[in-house]
Amino acid sequence: MRLSVLAFAAGALLLQMQAALPTTAQSLALAALLPVALGCRRLRLPGAGVFVVVAAFALGFAWAGLRAEWRLADALPAEWEGRDVELVGVVAELPQAFANGERFVFAVESVATAGAAVPRRLMLSRYASGKAAEADAGIAVRAGQRWRFVVRLKRPHGNANPHGFDYEAWLLERGIRAAGYVRDRPAGVLLAERVAQPAYLVERARQAVRDRFLDTLSGADYAGVLVALAVGDQGAIAGDFWQRFARTGTTHLMSISGLHVTMVAALAAGLAGFLWRRSPALALRLPAPRAAIVAGWLAALCYVFLAGFSVPAQRTLYMLSVGALALLSGRRTAPSRTLALALLAVLLLDPWAPLAPGFWLSFGAVALLFHAAGERLGERASRRTALLRWGAAQWAVTLGSLPLLLFFFQQFSLVSPLANALAIPAVSLLVTPLALFAAALPVPALLHLDHWLLSWVMRFLGWLADQPLLELPAPPAWSVAVALVGVVWLLLPRGFPARWLGALLLAPALAAGVPRPSFGEVWLDVLDVGQGLAVVVRTASKTLLYDTGPLYSAEANAGQRVVLPYLRAIGVARLDALVVTHADSDHSGGAASVLAALPVVRVLSSMPALAGERCAAGQGWQWDGVRFDVLHPPAGGVAGARPNNVSCVLKVSAGGEAMLLPSDIEARDERRLLAADAAALHADVLLAPHHGSGTSSTPAFVAAVGARQVIYAVGYRNRFGHPRADVVARYGDVPAWRTDRHGALSVRLGRGVRVAAYRLERPRYWHGR
Repeated sequence: MRLSVLAFAAGALLLQMQAALPTTAQSLALAALLPVALGCRRLRLPGAGVFVVVAAFALGFAWAGLRAEWRLADALPAEWEGRDVELVGVVAELPQAFANGERFVFAVESVATAGAAVPRRLMLSRYASGKAAEADAGIAVRAGQRWRFVVRLKRPHGNANPHGFDYEAWLLERGIRAAGYVRDRPAGVLLAERVAQPAYLVERARQAVRDRFLDTLSGADYAGVLVALAVGDQGAIAGDFWQRFARTGTTHLMSISGLHVTMVAALAAGLAGFLWRRSPALALRLPAPRAAIVAGWLAALCYVFLAGFSVPAQRTLYMLSVGALALLSGRRTAPSRTLALALLAVLLLDPWAPLAPGFWLSFGAVALLFHAAGERLGERASRRTALLRWGAAQWAVTLGSLPLLLFFFQQFSLVSPLANALAIPAVSLLVTPLALFAAALPVPALLHLDHWLLSWVMRFLGWLADQPLLELPAPPAWSVAVALVGVVWLLLPRGFPARWLGALLLAPALAAGVPRPSFGEVWLDVLDVGQGLAVVVRTASKTLLYDTGPLYSAEANAGQRVVLPYLRAIGVARLDALVVTHADSDHSGGAASVLAALPVVRVLSSMPALAGERCAAGQGWQWDGVRFDVLHPPAGGVAGARPNNVSCVLKVSAGGEAMLLPSDIEARDERRLLAADAAALHADVLLAPHHGSGTSSTPAFVAAVGARQVIYAVGYRNRFGHPRADVVARYGDVPAWRTDRHGALSVRLGRGVRVAAYRLERPRYWHGR
């Protein structure tokens, strides 16, 4: 059975790696293989066991394909993007506040606009500013309310970068098939304060708990952490704290998943069993051990719902359910069988689960714990033996998570064993139970006590966060698989011969090499940062970053969300040069994050407020046989210039081939460049000036550059209409690449001009759907 479940999981995973879905007929044909295989096994035909495993694999592929087809059918037609649509629906989840508004999931009940077709679940933003904010005062959106909104929607779309977060896949897993914003002012009409459906009532209760926590602990440093532990609202945690958790390997403690749910179930079961034994009448009706199992499962169920029924919490609930049923039935079930059944339940309900790192980390950790415990699982032991086993379990999880953490996040906390040794018991046995008691009992003293306990944990983690962090390039997938085999080998029972060979199998993942250009070659990666610009330029031994992408909000920017994860994944630990072309936030928005995270040898910019050199025409240098020339702005400055007019223009040349990076220069700046040295503008690849705006790309400039490839760094359905159709037409039949359509674009110069698009090299069936 276990092998068949693993085959089913492999099939579901393979489906998520496809560029296109199988047809319904193909999926049904694959699913039909399983009853045939089971019939062959019943008849004891030769090879029937292998046939069953193959059929389970096919069923996993088919099931995931059918689920994906059904979900993708609930789509926003392209012709309804960007048009006003009037909707009636319910706020289905906790609203999340941001700098000038709030964001929430909206369950559509009816569409008032004639002819409009809208998906059932949307992600909406509701902005408030100026008079509109005053008009909206007192009618903040709350979970479980019914509203009428006029909205503008767009199909799911996210940035597409190597090693980056796939926002479109995340939306697909949650069943959110369009996103948009509220148009009317005041922003919507409240139709009903409360919709009496179980799911909405749960969300309303979660919001009430969150509001009470934040009001009671107003101004307290760690109020958001307690909210996250009680109701699963991770958005309440400040960004600085996430860095602290990441650097100490304790991020998992802030996600209501296996650890917290299991601990709550265990505490509830222990308490119920203790009380049940005190009542002979109850004990005669139902044995105390069975009552404890039921109480523990009910507590876990309630906690999972209070946490918003998040995917990690669901996984644990399914696992506990399988274990509880086995115990109640009186059957002794092998831990690996319980884990396999939980895996099957997760994939049947959520075939997209393997796309999330948490899926691999949680199931991997539990599997390693079972593997390390072996036949000792469930045995009573002395305190000394129990302590040794706890240490062995910590070692197993730490060692096993190493290759997975490097693959997904390219970093591993060297202090995580010490951090978790204190944080796990403190948070799981003290802080979280107290937070749940405070959620059930409106006693302010409980919250203040809990916050005091948490503050000591956070101070300890803050001290550990200053310690070194292991950061390595993203290892290839095959090396991670080999490393996991090595982990299992190392954790074999003592006395097993040649266990040290497992350490050798870890080597490929820990020493994964990073490809770099050869001498005389240059690689330029135009990252997909939305409406903005960030280009990573690599030679054989040097790295330059040209612009840092946009500022998304007061809490987020492309530097932290896109640029730094990409640099970490390709093994860049320092920048030899950073060019911030001008002050506009779509180019400089991530500069502060990049400068805070990485050492930078040289900074060039046109921004007086930024420390470093001012970029000026005539500057130039050579790295590894690659030439870099600054062509703009003039050394004497530009009179009466706006930020665009002092953009740093950089030309990168290798092996007689070149790419021109003109940032946001406009028509008058192009004329200045033509007058200074038109021949210097010639390039094989051009990053279109000002994202393809009508203020740039004059015919004379286009002719002087003579590019054979043109790249437009633009955001999906951006409000500026970039690139303008008439501007694209000026470049004629030259191949045009767009980050909103093609994702990150990789340019290779020095041995022939090559341009590759991430969305074309790694297509997925949900892209553009």
